[in-house]
Amino acid sequence: MTTTTTTDPGVTDPGGSAHGATDPTDPTGETMERTTAQAPGTARPTAPHAPDAERLRRWRMVLGADSADSTGCTLTGQDAAMDGALNALYGGGAGKKPGGGRGAGGRSAGLGASAPSVARWLGDIRTYFPSSVVQVMQRDAIDRLGLAALLLEPEMLEAVEADVHLVGTLLSLNKAMPETTKETARAVVRKVVEDLEKRLESRTRATLTGALDRSARISRPRHRDIDWNRTIRANLKNYLPVPGPAGAGGPEGRGTIVPERLIGYGRASRSAKKDVVLCIDQSGSMAASVVYASVFGAVLASMPTLSTRLVVFDTAVVDLTDQLDDPVDVLFGTQLGGGTDINRALAYCQSKITRPADTVVVLISDLYEGGIRDEMLKRVAAMKASGVQFVTLLALSDEGAPAYDHEHAAALGALGAPAFACTPDLFPDVMAAAIEKRPLPIPDKETQQ
Repeated sequence: MTTTTTTDPGVTDPGGSAHGATDPTDPTGETMERTTAQAPGTARPTAPHAPDAERLRRWRMVLGADSADSTGCTLTGQDAAMDGALNALYGGGAGKKPGGGRGAGGRSAGLGASAPSVARWLGDIRTYFPSSVVQVMQRDAIDRLGLAALLLEPEMLEAVEADVHLVGTLLSLNKAMPETTKETARAVVRKVVEDLEKRLESRTRATLTGALDRSARISRPRHRDIDWNRTIRANLKNYLPVPGPAGAGGPEGRGTIVPERLIGYGRASRSAKKDVVLCIDQSGSMAASVVYASVFGAVLASMPTLSTRLVVFDTAVVDLTDQLDDPVDVLFGTQLGGGTDINRALAYCQSKITRPADTVVVLISDLYEGGIRDEMLKRVAAMKASGVQFVTLLALSDEGAPAYDHEHAAALGALGAPAFACTPDLFPDVMAAAIEKRPLPIPDKETQQ
């Protein structure tokens, strides 16, 4: 039996065979070889070449079980196991209820509400996917399938990949958590907190120590506290040449600088140079910000040149300053959820300010105010007028652009307190600028209102 091949000029495979008409089942739209018998009714496609088979396999993994017929690709081994883990979470019915899903023959996919089945699924995804992907899938499972309640079981907590978002979920479940689970939950939270401290502490300390030294510049320093580079630059106009023999500094000899003004730092002082007040919105949407702010609060509190106060609020105000030596205690002292009364929180913070010119207040909130808006703005204006450096962060996290109240952000911007989202890596620079009373390093001017 003879065969004919439809060819596309200029497209040739490495073995010299021609590629022909576009195969409608090829998602890439590229050409594939197709052989056709001349006798009617005897057409039979050949197996796809290796590169095409790999593309079909990938599309099959992306599109899910419903694409099995259209791609003509059957998964086996680890591919089938990965596909099962993905289909359990992202199958057609997964977003509707636990246990929902899609699959051939009407079989349902999903994680169900069984702790053992979820634990197995958590183990599977940690086997097949990198940690960053596992964290995203865990978050989706909690949101899509309503699995938060299962995190109240110690066995489940031991199986999950710990990250900031998981900590936020655990904190929201704190009041409903049984005693048998709390110790495991604290261990999970502590692991995340320690990882964050390792990542953030050294740079935060170095950046803020430099800012504090610069902010404490004095004009009559002791000899050991003189900043010689700045002193020389400030007195270059007072350079005097000193005549001398040739070879001793040139024909004119050496010169000298008369230091009319000495510049130095009061480094010897061990008292707190600046007061910092972190005022944190603990509404449910601010979970990641609460985690990061608590870690930063503990780092700042460990610096003797800073006096740090940490206040969390919803409709009530709680001062957690006495727990700053352990950020895990701070986190479990929060209560995510509820309303928001920014005005009440700022009133409390304002009452604790004793050195306005040496105080930085950082409000971390999405600005959805449930209290008295005009009073909130008046308090911010009063604090700024007294010399307080006021910083408004719409979020302190890596989650991207947050949702926030644009009208309140614009009003704060008009008062000279621009509101913007801040990543954890940028936070030390923001604090350093506030301490030195420099313009804040706002990452995206479009978020400034």
